[in-house]
Amino acid sequence: MGAALTLSVSAGSLARAQGAYPDKPVRVTVSYGPGGAIDVVARILAEHMTNTLGKPVLVDNKPGAGSTIAAETIARSVPDGYSLLVTGMAHSVIPELFPQVTFDPVKSFQPISHLGVMPFVLAIHPAVPATDFASFIAYMKANPNAINCGSAGPGSSADLGQMLLAKRTAIEFVRVPYRSTPAAMNDLVAGRVGFMMDSQNVLVPHVKSGALRALAVSSLERSRLLPDVPTLDELGLKGFEAGSWQAMLAPAGTPRRIVDKIIGSIEAALNDPAISNRYIELGYQLPRKVGPEALAAFLAVEAAKWGPLAKATGTG
Repeated sequence: MGAALTLSVSAGSLARAQGAYPDKPVRVTVSYGPGGAIDVVARILAEHMTNTLGKPVLVDNKPGAGSTIAAETIARSVPDGYSLLVTGMAHSVIPELFPQVTFDPVKSFQPISHLGVMPFVLAIHPAVPATDFASFIAYMKANPNAINCGSAGPGSSADLGQMLLAKRTAIEFVRVPYRSTPAAMNDLVAGRVGFMMDSQNVLVPHVKSGALRALAVSSLERSRLLPDVPTLDELGLKGFEAGSWQAMLAPAGTPRRIVDKIIGSIEAALNDPAISNRYIELGYQLPRKVGPEALAAFLAVEAAKWGPLAKATGTG
């Protein structure tokens, strides 16, 4: 009976994959909570993809465990194009931080496309006795572990960016993990943590309101949103570049014709001036290339770049 039921479900899924796509809603699972850079991109694209594909593209958030909860959900899903994952840098360092997971972060997935990148802002609460980057680093060196730093958890792009900052400047601080970037930001504004280096879309409004002080940005070029704030590269950390990138993956075995249709809907969205302008207004950078081959190459580079740092710093 169980075997017959499994066969029936598998046959039905196969028939669906071979028929017109999509013929029902498509569900996108985001590896972090609402409001962060990855979630915002997923929702911008899902809205446009709904119109292109002709069926609802729904967004679910499954944060936690360094993005592995969402990843495992999709790795175990039927590869029929109806279950997709939008994730970020944390996916590249799963082997270093969560070796016990039951899926392979490369082999269990079919790359779809790079979706964009959001550079970081290094921002402090006004109570921190620093007026610029140099005085901040001086204070941190004189007072190791005196200040808490918030992030969306171990292995998140912001957490790794902050660990790279610590390595390059020889500062020490207490890492405080949250389930989402907005949750961490709320505590930063309240003064319960002293600083964050995280996505512009979350931090810039509070910088402009005066609730936070921006010291630097993590891109190699200054941000259009904060043109007076220097880059870390300008401030002496040559070549420092970090940000929250976003990528879409599907379960391994998803048919290429379905992958191509999803890519087509993504390209249509990114080529729409309304979407590209919205990216720019929020501080995102459009991906240089789209498609599975470009994403696979990008993921390999990111794993090599961040994996050793993740292994060295761990989840604590």
